Amino acid sequence: MIQTYDDLVPVTEDQANWTLPKSLRDQSLARGDSTFLIMPDEGRQWTYAEMLRDSETVAGHFVAAGAQPGDRIIIMGENSSQFIRAWFASSLSSTVEVPLNTSYEGEFLSHQVQTVDARFAVIDDTFAARFVAIGEVARKIESFWVIDTGHGADAIALLRSAGFTAMPWEELEEETGMDVELREPEPADLAAILFTSGTTGPSKGVAMPHGQVYFFATEIASLTRLGPQDTYMSVTPLFHANAQFLAVLPALITGGRVVVRRRFSASRWIDQVREHQVTATNFIGVMMSFVAKQKKRPDDRDNSLRVIFAAPTAATLTDEFIDRFGLEAIVEAFGLTETSNPFLTPYGARRPAGAVGLLVADWFDARLVDPETDREVALGEVGELVVRPKYPWTASLGYYNLPQKTVEAWRNLWFHTGDALWQDSSGWYYFVDRYKDALRHRGHNISSYEIEQAILGLDGIVDCAVIGVPSEFEGGEDDVLAIVVTNSEIEASQIWAWCEGKVPDYATPRYVRFADALPKTPTEKIQKTTLRSEGITAETIDRLKISQRPL
Repeated sequence: MIQTYDDLVPVTEDQANWTLPKSLRDQSLARGDSTFLIMPDEGRQWTYAEMLRDSETVAGHFVAAGAQPGDRIIIMGENSSQFIRAWFASSLSSTVEVPLNTSYEGEFLSHQVQTVDARFAVIDDTFAARFVAIGEVARKIESFWVIDTGHGADAIALLRSAGFTAMPWEELEEETGMDVELREPEPADLAAILFTSGTTGPSKGVAMPHGQVYFFATEIASLTRLGPQDTYMSVTPLFHANAQFLAVLPALITGGRVVVRRRFSASRWIDQVREHQVTATNFIGVMMSFVAKQKKRPDDRDNSLRVIFAAPTAATLTDEFIDRFGLEAIVEAFGLTETSNPFLTPYGARRPAGAVGLLVADWFDARLVDPETDREVALGEVGELVVRPKYPWTASLGYYNLPQKTVEAWRNLWFHTGDALWQDSSGWYYFVDRYKDALRHRGHNISSYEIEQAILGLDGIVDCAVIGVPSEFEGGEDDVLAIVVTNSEIEASQIWAWCEGKVPDYATPRYVRFADALPKTPTEKIQKTTLRSEGITAETIDRLKISQRPL
């Protein structure tokens, strides 16, 4: 019997109210004196009423400066209350938030600034020189507001000397003389533009309407069973959808509290959970593995944590993690910025190893198709995931200023994810790989992702990328190369031994190379195209030459 995820009930039933401003105003009326935001690094917190008041003040200044509905406002900064108030103010003023990765500079920054054609920007002082450096590309930005992290005056002086209009952030907090009308956005209106990782080409700006942003949040609220009694902690960057739409916003729409920290610390994570009686939090990437490798303490279970939302979940760590920290559940979702999350895991469900979730069938259509023909593959076979929403404004509007890329991605009226998945007879879906990252060795399809997850389970491995390299044997297609980063002395033989029983023989890496770091995009995605261009180097260790075993 095919199972689906049937637990999704939106926090607000009426889709006409699916906007951040409507949610913030409703919560301010219902629980204005309740704490909403806690910023431990600033030693400050805000109630719902205070957050509405302060965000409206900032929004009023945006409008007073000439911002019109639909204008783009760049936000580039480390996690801070100013970032959150600028984000909320963009929604309250019906302008469009464009959060930029704090690693962007040069061509990366130039491409994205040029793509969105923004008129305004809120930035940390440390990033002023980057905008000056891209020169004419940034000239359409009429006003900068600079957040002072220690060099505010210098940053404003630098921007002004380069011909830009720049003011301190504090001007946005002034309440005097504010007499402007804030236009309420509709769910169909553009709320945010978030850029893709750009692992295979220039990054694309995903145009997200207010309805989709809200729907993203309501999915996570359902997934984690959030309510007014909960405190959600986020330690991921606010320029990322994970922090914004999968942490801060779910807390907002459910009337809970959110703790936003400047950055992730594996060694201090459990103490941070205890400090504010956190009941829910999220992990991305290898964060769970980093915490799992911390030395166990006798008081690990002495905490208030109820649930962790991890994407992806390290399947080999789930049971151990639940037992070690006394959790009710670790839940997972699978989706993209473009589509929201078509797959969710029921709370507390015992899912098969490697499964990413069940289809949220009331809200999405999904198929697995042959990427060459778009014809559906048989149950149990690997195919490209294509998705379409069943309700309006729950998926992206396309790629901003890239109509051709939008048409390509949505061909045949389905969004083509580029992800290879398969479905079992019970309805669980399993992620195999990005199609561009898949390998084939001696007739076997190999998931680089699954091998990476297995190798990351070895103590001392802190990062890993698996790629295919051309085999010298006729018909061999690809041989498997693992590039690993370690924090202790590890031999290649230990990696091969670790793979025994965890990875099929045909998928065990033939080659191992140790590296100080992996090349990554500004969004921390591994640049496998760079690794493939490097291929087999002089430092690469060949298992075949050492063991003389056929592969």
